[in-house]
Amino acid sequence: MAFRTLDDADVKGRRALVRVDFNVPMHEGRVSDDTRLRAALPTINDLRGRGAKVILLSHFGRPKGERVADMSLAPVVPVLADLLGAPVGFAADCVGEVAQEAVAAMAPGDVLLLENTRFHKGEQKNDPALGRALADLGDLFVLDAFSSAHRAHASTVGIAKFLPAFAGRAMQRELDYLEKALGQPKHPVLAVVGGAKVSSKIDLLQNLVAKVDMLCIGGGMANTFLHALGKPVGASLCEKDLADTARVIMTSAVRNDCEILLPIDVVVATEFAANAPHRSVGLDDVGEKDMILDAGPQSVVALNAAMDRAKTVIWNGPLGAFELPPFDAATKAAARHCADLTRAGKLVSVAGGGDTVSALNQAGAADGFTFISTAGGAFLEWMEGKALPGVEALKSD
Repeated sequence: MAFRTLDDADVKGRRALVRVDFNVPMHEGRVSDDTRLRAALPTINDLRGRGAKVILLSHFGRPKGERVADMSLAPVVPVLADLLGAPVGFAADCVGEVAQEAVAAMAPGDVLLLENTRFHKGEQKNDPALGRALADLGDLFVLDAFSSAHRAHASTVGIAKFLPAFAGRAMQRELDYLEKALGQPKHPVLAVVGGAKVSSKIDLLQNLVAKVDMLCIGGGMANTFLHALGKPVGASLCEKDLADTARVIMTSAVRNDCEILLPIDVVVATEFAANAPHRSVGLDDVGEKDMILDAGPQSVVALNAAMDRAKTVIWNGPLGAFELPPFDAATKAAARHCADLTRAGKLVSVAGGGDTVSALNQAGAADGFTFISTAGGAFLEWMEGKALPGVEALKSD
């Protein structure tokens, strides 16, 4: 994947318009998690150190094109300034006279945060006029928000029509690891896909069976596949109307020489609650009132053995109802095994998606993975094989 990075950019004395993702959690008007701010620091510091004027753009919340006071990015400024150890200016709009005057007053090395791009209706519509107005504030465009790269918005792709575009350091790192996981991976490749519903991941599964060597299907979606194979699923979450779709995916896997791993035993309970009475059973022993809430211990052994054979693991979604102990056991055990193999240098492991990040953190395994993407929708669309508008804008000619 050939794309332009900051290494290709002459930035000294120039206005660098940087699209970041500062859509951070807030509590009572204060930033409650600065992870996304920290992710932007390498790009900001790189540009500052090379004498650029750094102008930051981001959306925040869903103001739907209206100016909403509690969706202002102003509370981000002191937190970012503290992290940078340098002053950060703020402009109360992202275009127009207010923004133009703030940018005109900048010196090389200065950092300026502009107001929420979604205060303008043209942002999510990718209005060319807004893209042009934003581009007028800069000499070059830096996209550093992979989490927004799947959206064709004015601040993600609109600007790139008018300015030379480059990947920021966080974006570059994300794209490099995604390429290692699915673009040009070391084989065998094992994909672990969990979650509740097949319906939300049909495109993903169909793309993966054509690209990976082994596909482990877990979580509620595994129940649909088990049902399609004629196994009892009791009162489990199961999209029975998608049985034919599941069979098509399994047939495609055979045609593409992709081994599908489904649970070989399961953990069941009659109550969807933490610490509900439960038992591990074989696939033929699920009762009418039973709910399958996790993969069983034999399934974990089989998945771990598949990881032992793999050179690359890509992971999206938990293997069970991980938010309810003890139905997090399979996810935790498999995640820890994956992390151990990665630390031992035997695996490249890349994971992503909201529930995935939570599950791996819960397992204490996140720091053992090669890379964890915090970009939910963009990560999923990338796994589905879809072209991401923001990434397309960065490609070298």
